[in-house]
Amino acid sequence: MYKAFVKPLFDFVVALTGLTIALPLLLISIVLLTIANRGNIWFLQERPGKDGKIFRVVKFKTMTDERDATGALLPDDKRLTTVGKFIRKTSLDELPQLINVVKGDMSIVGPRPLLVEYLTLYSEEQKKRHNVRPGITGWAQVNGRNTVAWKERFAYDVWYVENISFWLDIKILFLTVVKVFKAEGVSSGTSVTMEKFRGNE
Repeated sequence: MYKAFVKPLFDFVVALTGLTIALPLLLISIVLLTIANRGNIWFLQERPGKDGKIFRVVKFKTMTDERDATGALLPDDKRLTTVGKFIRKTSLDELPQLINVVKGDMSIVGPRPLLVEYLTLYSEEQKKRHNVRPGITGWAQVNGRNTVAWKERFAYDVWYVENISFWLDIKILFLTVVKVFKAEGVSSGTSVTMEKFRGNE
């Protein structure tokens, strides 16, 4: 009952309310990023959703598109602006995804939507993460976020899918707030984001 009916309604109401309350923060972020990124403030990328259906995720762009002499993008840490670092650290870059939740592409809580190129790399067990809509935050995020190794991260995702409940979602939301205030797990040990998943070896 919760998974099929209550959770989608809960997502819609919370996302719409969140967008309304967060409007001042969204506007301030837009202004600051417009200056820091010279007008390029949106990060739009195709990601797989429930059952692997592709949708376009919306986030704030925290890195510039600076390239080296050969035309290749500079390393992430070289392209991350001061404004972008603050917005990433406070998770403000995730706020636009509330639009995805209102549209029904995502949920407030669920496995994070990853890259389309990973779809062919998952084991049968790991594919279960696509049995539900992806989330803005999830069980893996409150258990380490980008510091968790891929194998462990997928295990958290599958565990969530198999144990979805109202109280688990509430617990994850509470822990997410704590993580955001502590700014924990934003970067992995070797990157400002998360290293690419290259399959199960």
